[in-house]
Amino acid sequence: MALGKDYSTQQCSIARALEIVGERWTLLVVRDAFYGVRRYNDFLTHLGVPRAVLATRLKNLEQAGILEKRRYQQSPPRDEYVMTERGIALWPVVRSLGLWGREHIDGVLPMRVYTHAACGTELGSYGECPACGSFVPPRDVEVLPGPGLDPDPDNPVSRAMLGPRRLLQPIETDRV
Repeated sequence: MALGKDYSTQQCSIARALEIVGERWTLLVVRDAFYGVRRYNDFLTHLGVPRAVLATRLKNLEQAGILEKRRYQQSPPRDEYVMTERGIALWPVVRSLGLWGREHIDGVLPMRVYTHAACGTELGSYGECPACGSFVPPRDVEVLPGPGLDPDPDNPVSRAMLGPRRLLQPIETDRV
C-alpha cells in the first residue's frame, strides 16, 4: 500500500505541521536557514541534498511562508532565502530536536553550543537564559562550535560556520 501525501484524516495540529516540515531534508533546510545559509548553492553544498529535492523543499517552504525569496543580484538574477517570522517560530522545534538527539542518541557530542549573546550564558533546555531568567529569541542567540564539530570541514559553508556567530545572520562564503 502506497503512503499518502498528507494527513488529511488526522485531526491533529502535529499532523498539519508535518505536512509542511515533515518531509526528509526540510528541517535541515530550516536549520541551515537559522545558521545563516541563504543561497541555493550554499544549501546544496552544506546539505549534500539532490538539486531537485532542494528546489522542491525551498519552494514548499516559501509557499508555506517559512522562507521568503529575495533578489540580491539583478544581473544575472540571483535570489536568496530569508527566514520569515513564521519560520523563526520554528526555533523551539529545531532546538528541541537537536537537544533530544544529543541526549538520547549514543555517541552524539554537541556540534554547536547556543548561548545568550548578551551575557554569554549557555541556554537552558527550553531556550531560556539561566542567568537572566528569560526566553532568548533566536536573533539574540550566539552559536559557538561544540566539541563534536569537525574543526577542519571540507566545504566553505561549514568553514564559515566555525566561529562564533548569531543565528539568522547571513553567512559569507565568498571570503572563506
